[in-house]
Parts: sequence; structure tokens; C-alpha cells
Amino acid sequence: MMKLVDTVRIPPTLLGEEVMPTVKNALREKLEGQVDKKLGSLVAICKIVEIGEGHILVGDGAVYYDVTFEAIMFVPELQEIIEGEVIEAVGFGVFVGMGPMDGLLHVSQITDDFISYDAKNARLVTKNGGKAIAEGDHVRARVVAVSINEREPKESKIGLTMRQTALGKLQWLEEARKKKQSHEAVPEGTA
Repeated sequence: MMKLVDTVRIPPTLLGEEVMPTVKNALREKLEGQVDKKLGSLVAICKIVEIGEGHILVGDGAVYYDVTFEAIMFVPELQEIIEGEVIEAVGFGVFVGMGPMDGLLHVSQITDDFISYDAKNARLVTKNGGKAIAEGDHVRARVVAVSINEREPKESKIGLTMRQTALGKLQWLEEARKKKQSHEAVPEGTA
């Protein structure tokens, strides 16, 4: 959550409407989804804190307001643990949706096992473990690289890894936890 300040233009066609909702809608249209290298991606404008006096520019019938507002920002941080959904599986890895941005989980960063691409089923499959990862799967990963592109937010690159303890496809993690619990539950001398 951040407190920000910006100027918003209210066109002449909207003059006479209530100022607060008009300004909030104009801010949403202007800023939501925008990306800033330092601030991250603006997810949602939550609350208008203050609207300054309106200003009119010569030759423009619109009114310009300086607005202080609170917004939810998403800023991917290096080494941060994220959970997201696989939105696409391709030969070189999977793209993971994590809020307003997507990250790439390269095949070399999924597991220690050799991975091949099953084009027929659009999924990545491990050679020895029989594990697969495909669209719709939920994963836990660590952010290892961040390159934000303000001009073309879709061109931003966020690199992920799952090759560490407690990271991976959530189903794999749950299966490993249950397997560990069942081994711990076996009394000594009976295994």
C-alpha cells in the first residue's frame, strides 16, 4: 500500500458530475496496470485522500486536479518467495502468473531431474520422477531476476527458481510432506 500523488484530467463532458467518483474513475483509467521501475505495478486505487483545487488550461475545457491517493502496488523483490499459477507451458519452461505480472520458470530451474516437453499435452515431464507441470498447476518459487520495462510492461522479465527446499509444484510439496509424515509415524524396529 502506497500513498501517491498525480494529476488527473477531467474532460468537459464530465463536468457537473460528483467530483470524487469522477476523479477516482479517471485515476483508475489512467494508472491501473501501469508499471514503474521503482514502485512496481499499480494494481488498484483504493482511496482518494485529497483532491486539490481544479485548474483549467487555456485552450482546453478540461479541469486538472492534483490528487493524493492510496494504491496497492506489486513490486517483485529479489529472493522473494511467491506462489502463482502456471499460465503456459512451453519447451523452455513455464510462465507463472503472479498477480499483475508473469514470471518465467526456465526448465533448468524447475527440478534437478532432466525435463522434456510433452507437446501433445502441453506440459513438462521429468525423466525419472514421473512428475509433470502444466497450465493450471500452482507453484511456489523464488524470484531470482527482475528486469522491469516501464514502456512495455508485458516485456518485463522476472526469473524464478524452484530448485531449493520447500519450493516446487504445490502438489509435489504436499506429497513429500505426507510421505515424510508416514515415515516418521513408523515405530522403530518395524521398518
